[in-house]
Amino acid sequence: MAEPSGSQLSIRCQCELLGVNRNRLEDRRPELSFEDLEICAAIDRIHLEDPSAGQRRLCDYVWDEKKKAVGRGRMRRLMAHMRICAVYPKPRTSVPEPGAQPHPYLLRNRDVVAPDEVWCADITYIPASGGGFAYLFAVMDWKTRAVIAWRLSNSMPDAGFCVSVLREAVERAGRTPEIFNTDQGRAARAASLRAGNGCLRWKAMARQ
Repeated sequence: MAEPSGSQLSIRCQCELLGVNRNRLEDRRPELSFEDLEICAAIDRIHLEDPSAGQRRLCDYVWDEKKKAVGRGRMRRLMAHMRICAVYPKPRTSVPEPGAQPHPYLLRNRDVVAPDEVWCADITYIPASGGGFAYLFAVMDWKTRAVIAWRLSNSMPDAGFCVSVLREAVERAGRTPEIFNTDQGRAARAASLRAGNGCLRWKAMARQ
C-alpha cells in the first residue's frame, strides 16, 4: 500500500504503480455532529444485538432507546459512514453447482394420482426467536402434501444433512418414490445424486 513517509517514491509514483487514484487515499467522510455520534453509538450497540435489523428497524430502535426521530435518509447516511449493513440470508438457497448439468423435468404433463408416487424436497429459512435465521429442509409427498420428514439447521444444510433427512423419510414411509423432485440448488441436488447412487436407489430424479 502507499506510504506517505518512509519511502523513496512519491505518493504519486506509488499510486501509479499500484493503479489507484490518489483521491482514494484520503478519508473524505464528513465529520459527524455530537448528536450523530450518539446515534452511531446506539446503532453500533443495536447492530451487535440484532445484525439483521435494517434501516426501518434501526430507526424504530433508536426512537425507543433515545427518543430521537431519525429518518431513513439520515440512518442510511450514518450506516454508510459506519460501513455496516443488515446481515441476513439472501434469497439464493437454490444456487446450482458450477458446471452442473440440469436434469429433465419429469413432472411436465404428468398427473400424479397416488401417494408416494412423487416426493419433493426444498430448503428455506425461517426467522429465529432470538434473532438470525434457521434453515429448514423438508421432504413432502406431492399428492397428499404431507410432510414425511424435516429437520432444522443453524447453517445452510450440506448434502450429508439432506441425505440424513431423506433416509428418515424412507424409513417412515417404508418405500421410495418413483420420482424425487428437487430444485437445482447444490445441496439438494448433491443429496439427490448421493441418494440415487447410494442405498436409497431412487428410480428417477427431476428438477423444478
